[in-house]
Amino acid sequence: MKLKTFLPGDVSGKKVLVRVDLNVPLADGKVTDSTRIAAHLPTLRALKAAGAKVALISHLGRPKGKVDPKYTLAPVGEEMARMTGWKIRFVPDCIGPEVEKAVSEWKDDEFLLLENVRFHPEEEQNDMEFAKSISKNFDVFVMDAFSASHRAHSSTRAIAEVLPSFAGILIVKETEMLSVARDKPQKPFVLILGGAKVSDKIAVVENMMKKVDTILIGGGMAFTFFKAQGREIGKSLCESDKIEFAARMLDEADKHGVKILLPLDVIVADEFKPDSPYLLVSPDEIPSDKMGLDIGPKTVEAFTKVILGSKTVLWNGPMGVFEMPAFSKGTEAIAKALAEATEKGSFTVVGGGDSAAAITQFGYENKVSHVSTGGGASLEFFEGKILPGIEPYDITE
Repeated sequence: MKLKTFLPGDVSGKKVLVRVDLNVPLADGKVTDSTRIAAHLPTLRALKAAGAKVALISHLGRPKGKVDPKYTLAPVGEEMARMTGWKIRFVPDCIGPEVEKAVSEWKDDEFLLLENVRFHPEEEQNDMEFAKSISKNFDVFVMDAFSASHRAHSSTRAIAEVLPSFAGILIVKETEMLSVARDKPQKPFVLILGGAKVSDKIAVVENMMKKVDTILIGGGMAFTFFKAQGREIGKSLCESDKIEFAARMLDEADKHGVKILLPLDVIVADEFKPDSPYLLVSPDEIPSDKMGLDIGPKTVEAFTKVILGSKTVLWNGPMGVFEMPAFSKGTEAIAKALAEATEKGSFTVVGGGDSAAAITQFGYENKVSHVSTGGGASLEFFEGKILPGIEPYDITE
C-alpha cells in the first residue's frame, strides 16, 4: 500500500491541523503511558522542520458527545511539553471563538492542542458541517492517527474532503509494516492469536487462513476451540455461539494444510483473581470448578519452537491474564520468543491493543520489527478492510 504523504513544500508557511491519537491512560490527572504521544513525534518534528505551524486534534475516552472534565486533553498537553520541551498551548475547544483567538495569537514556536473533539456529538457522526468547522482556521490537514483510522468520524474522514490532506509519517509506517505481514509475508508465516474472544478474530482468521502456515491459539479464545473438539473446559471462558465457527476453522485449516496448535497444558484457578491458587493441568483434565488463565510450559516450548522456525510472525492477543503476575508467564514467553526470532532475522509484527501493552510491559517492544499503535485498526487492517481514515490517501497503483 502506497500513501500520499506531505513534502516540505506542501506545508511550509501553512497552518497545519494534525489528527493525532492522544487517547492515553490517565491517573490523578497525569499521563501513565506516553507511548501514543511518542509515536507522533516524527510527524510533528517533520512538519515543524518544514516551517509549518502545527495544531493537534484528538479524542480521549468516550465522553458521549458532551463536555466532561474527566476527558480533557489538558494533562496530555502538559505531558507532551514535558517530553519534548516544546511550547504547547492548550485551547479549550476544537471549534469556534476559542480556536479563532488562539490562531490569531499563534506564535511560531508553539504548538496548539485543541480540546477533545468527542465533546461534540457531530464528531462520531462523521458530520461534514462539523468537519468544516474544525478545518475553518487551517490550510492543510495531516492524518496521523492510525489507531483511530478505522473510525469514519469528522476528524478522521470527513475533513479529508475539506482541506488539502496528507498521510502522516506514523500512518505511512504502520501501513507499510503491516502490509508486509498481510500482503507479502515470507514463509514460514506464523499467526499467533490470543485474547479473550474468538469473535474479535473471526475475520482475521478467515482473511489470513490461506496465507499462513501455522496458527498458534492461546488466551481465553483457546477454550472455545477446545469446546469445539468436545473437551470439557470447566469454568473457562467460552463463546457458545462461536463453537461452530471454531470447529469449521479447524476443518478449514486441515483442508488448506495449515497447522492449528492449541495449548498442550494450561494454568487453571478457582477465580479470576491475582492471588487465586492455581494448578497446571492437561486440556483434557480441567476441573469442573476451575478456569483456564494462562498457557503452561509445554505449550510455551511448542509455540516457541514454531516461532523460532518462522520468517514472518504476526501476534494479536495475549496468552493469558498477563496483568496478573501468576498468569503472565505464557504471554511473557511469547514476547521473548518474538524478540529472539527477530534477532535471527524474522519479520515480527505485534498487532496493537493488549499485545502491544504486554510486549511493552515485558520490555521487548524495541526488540521486534514493529509494534502497532492500533488495536482495532490493526485487526480491521488484517481483516482486509479499507480503513476509512486511510482510504483518501491510498495511491497504490
